[in-house]
Amino acid sequence: MPTPRKEQVSKHINGHYHCISRAVRRAFLCGVDKQSGCNYEHRRQWILDRLEVLAGQFAVEVCAYTIMSNHYHLVLHVDYEQSLTWDTEEVVKRWCTLFPPQALKDSDDKQIDTELVNAYFARLAADEEKVSLWRERLADLSWFMRCLNEPIARQANKEDECTGRFWEGRFKSQALLDDAALISCMAYVDLNPVRAAIAQTPEDSEFTSFAARVEIQKKSVSKPEPQSQWLLPFAESKKTGKPQATQNAHVCLPISQEEYFELVDWTGRCI
Repeated sequence: MPTPRKEQVSKHINGHYHCISRAVRRAFLCGVDKQSGCNYEHRRQWILDRLEVLAGQFAVEVCAYTIMSNHYHLVLHVDYEQSLTWDTEEVVKRWCTLFPPQALKDSDDKQIDTELVNAYFARLAADEEKVSLWRERLADLSWFMRCLNEPIARQANKEDECTGRFWEGRFKSQALLDDAALISCMAYVDLNPVRAAIAQTPEDSEFTSFAARVEIQKKSVSKPEPQSQWLLPFAESKKTGKPQATQNAHVCLPISQEEYFELVDWTGRCI
């Protein structure tokens, strides 16, 4: 029998996880539905935009992703220790970015917004019990996936003019216990479009972390300035020997990005 999630995921220990969410009722998450002729390609960007927002607020980092026609894969790193470094104001700010108060949503006056924000933050920061709860949730894998899947489901149902479930139950997750499991899973996720014969090569795949990293690398050649990215970087550059992590001190693997590219390319050719 599968291991219950509560036994797989410890809320107080850092760890890596492979997560999958799949659409129900033969619904198309993205791409073109050949039966109805409807094009849902734009929904891929919904997920990427939401991932970028969540990666900036949660103590959960994105190592790899791929978005297929009716499901997506994520490789995530839960960094509980990072959440412990946030002060009370930081926790409140992050939580309110994800769940802004209705009063601020409805207000059009920027000056009033500022006053409301300051007063709201001060009141919430004084509630130690609530801040502690939010700190726990901002380092929680299930809350990360909930904040990703719920908005996408609402948008899709609104667009499809229907109600009910959009996702096939809760997301599935698998703990990755060492670097070997992590690198294997990341390569598996990045090669999903090649394995499904949607793309010829990993770099030609659309909406995968591999293609995104290749694009970022191309831009860094033409523009030497550091490129902003929300994907967790690799340990160092094979060519320069310098860490690729800029603002983030963490890395997804203790190898260079070039070495990871070589591994995925070699595995893709075998497929």
